[in-house]
Amino acid sequence: MSLTRLPALPLQPTPSRRATLRRFAAATALALLGATAAQAQTTPIKFVLDWKLQGVHSWYYLAQERGYFAQEKIDLQIDTGDGSANTVTKVMAGSYQAGFGDINAIIQNAATRPAGTVPVMVYMIYNRAPFAIMTKAGSPIKTIKDLEGRTIGSPAGGAAMKMFPALAELNGIDARKVKWSHMAPNLQEQMLLNDQVEASAVFSVTSYMNLVGQRVDPDKDIRWFHYADHGIALYGNGVLVSPALIKDKPQVVAGLVRAINKGLRDAVADPDAAIAALGKAEPLVNKALEKQRLLYALRQVVLTPEAQRSGVGDVQDERLQRAIGQVAQAFDLSRQPAPGEVFDRRFLPPLAERQFKLK
Repeated sequence: MSLTRLPALPLQPTPSRRATLRRFAAATALALLGATAAQAQTTPIKFVLDWKLQGVHSWYYLAQERGYFAQEKIDLQIDTGDGSANTVTKVMAGSYQAGFGDINAIIQNAATRPAGTVPVMVYMIYNRAPFAIMTKAGSPIKTIKDLEGRTIGSPAGGAAMKMFPALAELNGIDARKVKWSHMAPNLQEQMLLNDQVEASAVFSVTSYMNLVGQRVDPDKDIRWFHYADHGIALYGNGVLVSPALIKDKPQVVAGLVRAINKGLRDAVADPDAAIAALGKAEPLVNKALEKQRLLYALRQVVLTPEAQRSGVGDVQDERLQRAIGQVAQAFDLSRQPAPGEVFDRRFLPPLAERQFKLK
């Protein structure tokens, strides 16, 4: 039996196959080039918050979940923080390009450091600085003038305590007649409730919910003296960026602000969705409590009458100038920075896109 010899296979592709392979290789290279180009266009941004995750951070995670940063070609890494003033320090040190921090800390640094080295606020969120004095509703301290001769609690170096002399001067209080007792920040509410101090100088957005967590009704059981209601012009926390980012990538700064503005807009329209997005980032968060914190902050310090007129994110230059003067007085600054040194409105979306109303 003889075997039939099979025809030998060609060692080289035929001309038609070579053409097909060339087209395939070209298409693959083009696809890889496109993917690489798209990746190169995406800007990584390290963003630091002012504190551990709370309801007042939910709009960042809602914006991230809905792809608003991705739409702006931004790869945003969000890290928790340890104080709104420290946010400024971290961006200034180059550890982060942007963050959620205190404009008053920017003012203090801008007064003493060389131009171009201090972060700039580009989107104001806390239209009212949430500084307050709180006391028990049954306290004999019924007016702010009644603080004379009383003992007020505060962490050593607390911002509300530092601003008290300016508050006192505006309201005819003899600050020399006020005593101060220092404690850890997490003990402020407890020491007031236990009558270890007669009042406490606090960050209201934090203390309000700490009281709720201790089964105290902060609206009925506590009397509040908000600095903003007694002549203090200060703004509070907002989105700040490094001067290098503004100089090198202004389009990225504009995209960052647009994305955050959309996230905040959506959080105002649907707080439950915002808290759900926060819960995905931190499953252990108390969603009910953080929703209450979010709503309190929106009503008290974000959606103010001024913010309704000027739009969330902007400031009034005349008020900011007064605020700078009050900070300079409280911290004995060597000079007063101009408003343009600490706030830059060039990156704000149009007014119509920044006017939100809570249902």
